[in-house]
Amino acid sequence: MVMKEMNGVSNADGKTTRDWLSDNTEPSWQSRCINGLLRLLPIKKQTASADAVRERVRKLTVRKPSHEPTGLGRGVAVTLKTWAQWPVYYTVPTADPQVNNYVVFLHGGGYINEIVRAHWRIIGWLTRHAPAKCIVPIYPLAPHATAGEVVPVVGDLLRKLLEDVGPASVTVVGNSAGAGLGLAAAQWLRDQGHRQPSRLVLISPGINASIHGPERLAIVERDPVLDIPGMLEGARLYAGDLDLTHPYISPLHGDFRGLAPMLVFSGTCDLLYPDSIELAAKARAAGVPVELHLRKGQPHNYAGMPTPEGRQAREIILRAVASGLM
Repeated sequence: MVMKEMNGVSNADGKTTRDWLSDNTEPSWQSRCINGLLRLLPIKKQTASADAVRERVRKLTVRKPSHEPTGLGRGVAVTLKTWAQWPVYYTVPTADPQVNNYVVFLHGGGYINEIVRAHWRIIGWLTRHAPAKCIVPIYPLAPHATAGEVVPVVGDLLRKLLEDVGPASVTVVGNSAGAGLGLAAAQWLRDQGHRQPSRLVLISPGINASIHGPERLAIVERDPVLDIPGMLEGARLYAGDLDLTHPYISPLHGDFRGLAPMLVFSGTCDLLYPDSIELAAKARAAGVPVELHLRKGQPHNYAGMPTPEGRQAREIILRAVASGLM
């Protein structure tokens, strides 16, 4: 296990929590600069209130953003197909198009935002360097589609891929909301009697819509990206008629028995990081191999950022995808 049990990690309110940290060193200067820059940008305003989220949804409905690949870089070939009337992109490394590693990439964005260039850069990097064939479903967004529709379709796409490629290595990589979708889809596969992927890579996973309590209020003060009211509203829109505790929306509340091995990344400046600790505990209790990389002072989605900590996380992901091992 990479996880180390650390006592005495204090929150902003002065209370001490019992955390699992893989590295308790101070953040790099590059990471501190990124955190400072994020605070200057209007990112957090997008989740500062329910009204802000509803206005964001309205604008995205009027002017729907493109999901076309940008930033894949050289050495990557891409094709567009459909699955259940969804666009699905397939990438292959031009240097090794017969590679037998597969990655299903599920993008984040709070279930209301489309895939962006930063996601495509990671997809291109995995395609070239793992190397791997990447499958990228462009799932419909809330409130026009809800969890009850989206989770089974992603699960069925995984089922078909796993049947088609047989014993080949299949990794599900998801960040934020995409990580929650990936975990929910893995639970769906298990419940339907289908095999699991080789592993789940969950980056800053959004796996629990119940964001409340004094610990969260302390963390949100140092989180430069996320705020509680907007996160709750996004989850409500995605839930549709389902309760917010339903495993499709909050897979942290689902059954962990029989799931694929997990590789999890989070940081202590991420509003969602307590859920990653609980996820690791629940997975281990259910006999699921799990490796949690919780980094001190790192923000939401730090694994994708141009910092030493981000590069280290990406190298760990690359090794897991390339080797087929945890």
